[in-house]
Amino acid sequence: MSTERTVAIGSGATHLGGEDMVLNIGPQHPATHGVLRLRLRLDGEQISEVEPIIGYMHRGAEKLFEVRDYRQIIVLANRHDWLSAFANEIGVVLAVERMTGIEPPVRAVWARMLLAELNRVLNHLMFAGSYPIELGAITPIFYAFRERETLQAVMEEVSGGRMHYMFNRVGGLKEDLPLGWLDRVRQAIVDVRRGSREIERLIRDNEIFHARTKGIGVLSRESAAAYGVSGPIARASGLDFDLRRDEPYLAYDELDIPVVTRTSGDCLARFECLVDQIYASLDLAEACADRLAALPPGPINVRTPKILKAPEGETYAWTENPLGVNGYYLVSRGEKTPWRMKLRSASFNNVQAIPELMRGALLADMIAILGSMFFVVGDIDK
Repeated sequence: MSTERTVAIGSGATHLGGEDMVLNIGPQHPATHGVLRLRLRLDGEQISEVEPIIGYMHRGAEKLFEVRDYRQIIVLANRHDWLSAFANEIGVVLAVERMTGIEPPVRAVWARMLLAELNRVLNHLMFAGSYPIELGAITPIFYAFRERETLQAVMEEVSGGRMHYMFNRVGGLKEDLPLGWLDRVRQAIVDVRRGSREIERLIRDNEIFHARTKGIGVLSRESAAAYGVSGPIARASGLDFDLRRDEPYLAYDELDIPVVTRTSGDCLARFECLVDQIYASLDLAEACADRLAALPPGPINVRTPKILKAPEGETYAWTENPLGVNGYYLVSRGEKTPWRMKLRSASFNNVQAIPELMRGALLADMIAILGSMFFVVGDIDK
């Protein structure tokens, strides 16, 4: 008869014998990127089963959407993935604009795209710097934060915020771009592109990094599609899908969207996709800045009613957020607040694949696999 013993980290070592062991990682543990709990079943050093247990941070964002008007829900939307605040806002305003028939000015469309791509780079720099820490390399995070500060300076100048920008409005943006701001953005792009090369040289061809990530935590293309995985994690498994190219919103159909993919689907491929996306987004941001500079002067928003009500109906707006597909399903009954707003967050779907990735892996590789999933816990516990 088989027996099972449940222990916490560091206890029970003298009683293991030949038993299976159930090990709890988290919710309060430095390897879990926040309050995520993993329940591991171990056969010696090998992981036989994994159960991700979520909900420790649940804030009920979807219910809070229902008691706030269409201007107020923007402040909630930019907080579930706090590394992608501007991108989160876009999904909400797109949904409301479709319901109300409001058309934002062309300058607002291109400015949204520029800021969204800068926000994407900010997100990816955080993970590009923090993931090596999981494997023992502390230096890249200092370089990554240096580049983040360069971008944060221009983002703060235009919006007044460093993390929760609150710059989108239904019908456009909060206010016009500061004088000379586009020139400062172009210089920031040049500086960050150069600095990102330094981060890449530190880690990308490091033999220790390769030993810890190559062939580890493989997610097949079929499994990625079955679990609804999206973003850099899905593209690292060969799932060639990007909403900016495949179902364009804003004015992405007017740009050539480079979609970064790999086929191996391991931890190394996921990291490489993330890093290469930094350069692709910097190129897109540069193209948006050039287009904005060429546009004639004009408004950055349109006048909306003091009390904004969406007509009765429903719509779904999804965007390619930094971590994957982000969607808002909006149902209105003609009031100033949504009757229902369902959030489809990237991290929530992506972490569902963790059992598939970790099953059969060694316990020593658990942290490398978990870190390579690039999730935000607030985006899971929405």
